[in-house]
Amino acid sequence: MPKPQPEPIDPAQVRELALAVIEADRFPQLATIDGDQPRVRPVSPVRTDEFTVYVANLRQYHKTQEIAANNKVELCYLSPGHDQVRITALAEVVEDRALLQEIWDANPLLRQYIGTIDNPDLIVYRMQPQQVRFMREWALDYHEVV
Repeated sequence: MPKPQPEPIDPAQVRELALAVIEADRFPQLATIDGDQPRVRPVSPVRTDEFTVYVANLRQYHKTQEIAANNKVELCYLSPGHDQVRITALAEVVEDRALLQEIWDANPLLRQYIGTIDNPDLIVYRMQPQQVRFMREWALDYHEVV
């Protein structure tokens, strides 16, 4: 069986290709650290501003403790064609009430599940990107997204 040959990438298109992968994947994988053990789980972002991703969480979830102890996280998005985007980020709790209200108003499922924006169990994390990388399926070579 011949080795797959990835399509060549125009460096000027890397940003757009990466954004298309994010648009195509509704449930990226979020990696955190639990002591010395990595943990990965799918998440459903409640807002995405290019490469800044917002994830709602409940205070009693274990990832709350993991992020509080080490806010270094990584999100991995995968397109139907197996292109991937990896966002290495720092997670921070969103405190801005106006931003929280925008997220709340735009997410009917969040409103149905949580009940009220003032629910003390609700936490919204902003994943501030530190590095963004794009990889075409089978390329085994990442392209930095600037």
